[in-house]
Amino acid sequence: MVRHPILVGPAGWSYADWEGVVYPSHGRKFDQLSYLAHYFDTIEVNSSFYRIPPDTHSRSWARRVAENKAFRFTVKLFREFTHEQAPGPQLVGPFRAFLEPLAEAGCLGALLIQFPWSFRATDESFARIDEIVRNFPDVPRAVEVRHASFQTDEFMKFLSERDTSFVNIDQPRHRDSVRPSAVTVGPVNYVRFHGRNFEKWFQHAEAWERYDYLYSTAELKPWVSTIDEMAEKNPTYVIMNNHFRGQAIVNAIEVKEALGLEAGVPPTLAEQYPDHFPAPPGLFGATNAGVRLKQPRGPKSKR
Repeated sequence: MVRHPILVGPAGWSYADWEGVVYPSHGRKFDQLSYLAHYFDTIEVNSSFYRIPPDTHSRSWARRVAENKAFRFTVKLFREFTHEQAPGPQLVGPFRAFLEPLAEAGCLGALLIQFPWSFRATDESFARIDEIVRNFPDVPRAVEVRHASFQTDEFMKFLSERDTSFVNIDQPRHRDSVRPSAVTVGPVNYVRFHGRNFEKWFQHAEAWERYDYLYSTAELKPWVSTIDEMAEKNPTYVIMNNHFRGQAIVNAIEVKEALGLEAGVPPTLAEQYPDHFPAPPGLFGATNAGVRLKQPRGPKSKR
């Protein structure tokens, strides 16, 4: 079987706790997006979940990843479509305008439509998903639900009839949570890793606490073979959302390597996680020995 492309990357790229961990300590002109595009072929845009960015932002993003011809963004839909009681149709135009530069540049991979755990499988919910899908007909769409009531043949058929993908997720396992799966309906496969911080998933003081989790090799291994099999059907996006202190980058690199994909390691990250990325002798100290590190081509400054 021919394997379709597998694109692995993090959810987001702008986190204060990544400076000095993922990125070297830097000045104002350091381009974090361009830097990561030398290591990954996809990044999930999550800032669009909190507000609809202007198209000047998406035009800039497309320009800054252009050197990587394989790069594709996945984009998270604005939260008022999925988390509010009555999303306004007046939001469709602005969000489509924001997506357009990415589509024109050929670097728009998928639209992530993510609903909260409180969203349950009802006739009204199906109608709401149908409306959103119809509003964005020109981009591959992937729906993430977190409640187990959606994990049925009926819902998969519903998505398939609308040429829409199901997001397979790894998350803390509560009684009514969606379980790990390998569904391949729709035009793309989509897998999201949220971490397994069960204790902080619903009870946390700060939002980042939910995503403070570093997967072990043993936890990732079953997913690697699953992802490899899924890619026999469709292009596959694998997104790490366990972002606290760059843990998403660590696990994304490990998944890439396990899949046989080229996986460079940002030098600063190797220093912070020496047990995961031991360096050749003399690079970060004589006690570290082992694997190659990829030096990025110099990232361009923001303009």
